[in-house]
Amino acid sequence: MEAIISDASTPRITSRRRHWPSPLVIFSACLVLLGAGGPLLLRVYFVHGGRRLWLSTFMQLSGWPLHLLPISVLLFRGRRDGVANHLLPPRLAGAIAVAVYVYSLGMQALPLSTSSLLLSTQLAFTSVFAFFFAGLRLTPFSANAVVLLIIGPAVLGVGSSSVKPAGESSRAYWVGFFETIAAAALMGLVLPLVEAAMSRYGRRGRRELAAASAPPPYVTVMQIQALMGAAGSVVCLIGMAVTGNFQALPEEAAGFGLGKAKYVLVFVSEAVSWQLFNLGIMGLVICSSSLLAGIMIAVLLPVSQVLGVIFLHEKFDGTKGIALVLSLWGFVSYLYGENAKQKKQEAEAREQQAVKGTGGDLESVILD
Repeated sequence: MEAIISDASTPRITSRRRHWPSPLVIFSACLVLLGAGGPLLLRVYFVHGGRRLWLSTFMQLSGWPLHLLPISVLLFRGRRDGVANHLLPPRLAGAIAVAVYVYSLGMQALPLSTSSLLLSTQLAFTSVFAFFFAGLRLTPFSANAVVLLIIGPAVLGVGSSSVKPAGESSRAYWVGFFETIAAAALMGLVLPLVEAAMSRYGRRGRRELAAASAPPPYVTVMQIQALMGAAGSVVCLIGMAVTGNFQALPEEAAGFGLGKAKYVLVFVSEAVSWQLFNLGIMGLVICSSSLLAGIMIAVLLPVSQVLGVIFLHEKFDGTKGIALVLSLWGFVSYLYGENAKQKKQEAEAREQQAVKGTGGDLESVILD
């Protein structure tokens, strides 16, 4: 009895293990940051004389062959689950191509810093669509983040006369403004749809792998990205053929402001940068959630702002400053809310474990 009392009175030590992101999530986030140069290079293309929208769209999707070598190596080393097991609905690839095309339309008319602020609204769209398609439940903090990320671009719209490039008409600015918002909405729709498709069709989705207590292999991420990149590239090539982009390429390269050699260099560098970005985003969607992917896109907002000011000598006035502060405020609000939510869940889990432990100890005393 003494031993039982001693054991019952001894406080249970609950391990407070910190839930750090998995290595695959961290790796995906690093790829997104490495791809931050993609929007800058796209704006460089337009600033120095580039005018081909289907070509600029193709640049953002054409880097998918970079995945073929690592996919082949990983499959050869034992993973025989080929791409047939990881197919997504073809309409998702078409939706991505459309989103990228609309994004190119906006980038053609707006400065990089302005378009990056407008694209931050994709987090709001991602949150809404993830609620309907991926079962996301908004907290007061995440709802606050959504509101702030809507107000930020609205401030840009009110102060449009101070942010539009010199010599550009108000009509062209507003067209680019709404095209960029539309691109953000499309991307905010595509990310939750990819997450939902991965879970619904059982193609080694996040929920299935979580139930199996195994992280998704990155070969799956590369396979999906390669398939969607290839499908999107086909759509772009058809658009280029229909609009006569192929015939106009030699003339555009010869008249490019930085020279023909740098025209090719911009094309190749942009394809690589965007592919790193796309692979990182797809990895976050599959390994974690579409909302986290949207958050990482919002994280690139300050990076794009700085790159546009440094390399393209864009103005950073008070209107952009206010919009940037509101957007960052929304991002911090989301992070704080997620941290508070995780602490609450851990506290509830510890309380339930303590109640179960106390019940077990009392049962042992009664039986003895």
